[in-house]
Amino acid sequence: MTKRKTIIIGICAIAVLAAAGGYLLVGGKRSGMRDAGGSGAPGGMGRAGSPGEAGDRGEQAAVTIVKAAAPIRGDLSLTTGLTGTVEAADVVYVYAKTSGDVTDVKVKAGDQVTQGQILCEIDTEQVESAKNSMDSAQVNLTQAQNNLSRMQVLYNGGDLSVQEYEQYANAVKTAQLQYESARLAYRRQVEYSTVTAPIDGKIESCDVEIYDRVSQSSQLCVIGGEGDSRITFYVTQRMMKNLREGDELEIAKNGNIYKGTISEISSMVDESSGLFKVKAQIEGTDEIAIGSTVKLNLVTERTQNAILVPVDAVYYSGGDGYVYVYEDGIARMRGVEIGLYDSQYAEILSGISEDEQIVSTWSSHLYEGAQIRLQDEGESQEESRGEAGQESMGEPKTPDGPGEEEAKGQKPEGQKPEGENGAGRQEPQKGGSPKA
Repeated sequence: MTKRKTIIIGICAIAVLAAAGGYLLVGGKRSGMRDAGGSGAPGGMGRAGSPGEAGDRGEQAAVTIVKAAAPIRGDLSLTTGLTGTVEAADVVYVYAKTSGDVTDVKVKAGDQVTQGQILCEIDTEQVESAKNSMDSAQVNLTQAQNNLSRMQVLYNGGDLSVQEYEQYANAVKTAQLQYESARLAYRRQVEYSTVTAPIDGKIESCDVEIYDRVSQSSQLCVIGGEGDSRITFYVTQRMMKNLREGDELEIAKNGNIYKGTISEISSMVDESSGLFKVKAQIEGTDEIAIGSTVKLNLVTERTQNAILVPVDAVYYSGGDGYVYVYEDGIARMRGVEIGLYDSQYAEILSGISEDEQIVSTWSSHLYEGAQIRLQDEGESQEESRGEAGQESMGEPKTPDGPGEEEAKGQKPEGQKPEGENGAGRQEPQKGGSPKA
């Protein structure tokens, strides 16, 4: 029994010694790793920099290199894209003037016609009746004239009174009027039954065929007059105020660009669209079919001799625009009123003067009171690439004063994440468009 206890005690002692040796071995390795790190890894990753080096890096991070320039004077225009419909310069709609059956059609869509050319014929069922009435009126007129001739002999011989002679003369006049009326009605029926072209031009559409039954005022065909075509389009009241007769515009169709000139601007609202109708003359559009829809671009707003700044220099916060002004190495925020703008420049209505230096470099590190330095033209691009590399690695710069925190509290609209490699930092919108 005593021997068994001795063996158990020996095994336990060996286990305790083994555990103690492993603990000492692991502790020695960790100590060695700490010593290796403290001895200076490549780039100094394991050691803290000196107080002087840290201060230099903080000073470099606080100064932002920017470009600045004074505003310029110039003209700015806003081009708007619209759609319009191609029409012939002269369009005539031919209608049936009476009802009847179509007996002949002599033209089709696409044919060129001349004024007076027969388009189609209609059996109005009234031509014969009108002709009979005309013949009857002619017989009555002949009879009245013969009676007057016989009575003339009697009147000359004194055998007929003046009153009786005047009755025969008036009968001739009445018969003459009746005959003229009947002849006019007959000619009108003949005219109605034979439809002719009122102008020279091209048959744009023909909606009638032989044996069709047409009623009065039914549309038979449409004739487009010869000459240049025109474009009809609609604009809002704001656009209409800036348009003038003679203004030029561009028309795009099938990959081709055509020039046009505004010829007519309506001052009355169109009932169907609620907009103002505008017409423009275009040239060389024979390959564009009448009735086609085309795209057009025209200047709807313009300003002249305006104060302009690069659109990238404008920031927005809560819908209000502002810029940064360079003043002795300090960025000053200035609220401005924005007018027209395009992809390059924005019109400044108020808020700055022409002799001030406007910061035109967009940067997420600009704020009221920020330290900035103007970039020299000969400065190497490596510094710019280095700053861009820091931002892409998600290294946010530490604010150096309360001004930056205040600016961050008023983030411009349209914020977006920095990118996949960023640290989720929110940045102002670059060169955004002001709200209408």
